[in-house]
Amino acid sequence: MRDQDAWLCFADEAGQLLRPPKACTWSRRGRPPLVRVRASGSGRISLAGLVCRKADQRTRLVFRMLVHHGRKGEKKGFRERDFAALLDAAHQQLGGNIVLVWDNYSHHVDAAMRELIGKRPWLTVFRFPTYSPDLNQA
Repeated sequence: MRDQDAWLCFADEAGQLLRPPKACTWSRRGRPPLVRVRASGSGRISLAGLVCRKADQRTRLVFRMLVHHGRKGEKKGFRERDFAALLDAAHQQLGGNIVLVWDNYSHHVDAAMRELIGKRPWLTVFRFPTYSPDLNQA
């Protein structure tokens, strides 16, 4: 990477329901101390991010959030074009080549993503193996 003068970026995604947890509180004697929580329409949030590192530079975090409320026609999560837009934003913000390391998530290895990666000459992608006994000897 020093030879390429590139940023080393690790990518991952996460999702979280926006439903609040049930909580315990006080109540009258003989009644269960529960707080009723309505979860209808609370939705979920998806987050995709890159942690980027380059020698003699400060570490950077580039991320995008997507909130899904369950409305008709609303995106439920990140797709190939969303990942490509995130990578384009990282390239513009970092101002250099990117060596990307990510997992074998189905949206990372399909034909649409391979096509989008092929159109970006500044991007080199490495994927973790599905299972490597050398990395996990336990």
